[in-house]
Amino acid sequence: MKIEVLGTGCAKCRRLEKDVYNALADLDVAADVSKVEDIKKIVDYKVMTTPALVIDGQVKIAGRLPRKEELYQYIKEAEAFK
Repeated sequence: MKIEVLGTGCAKCRRLEKDVYNALADLDVAADVSKVEDIKKIVDYKVMTTPALVIDGQVKIAGRLPRKEELYQYIKEAEAFK
């Protein structure tokens, strides 16, 4: 599973990245996590507001932080489709 956190470094973007790592640890799921700060790459995903969460190439959330349960659900769904 590949997870990308899109954002230019704002507090919410850093929090989403931390939340992703915590969720992966809680769920005992392995993933390749990367932080994307390049504006062009963010726009390539058609994301205009950050933070954004991309799992396996699909934008799941943009412009807000997901609730804990919501984040866990996205990760569980992606893990099930491996």
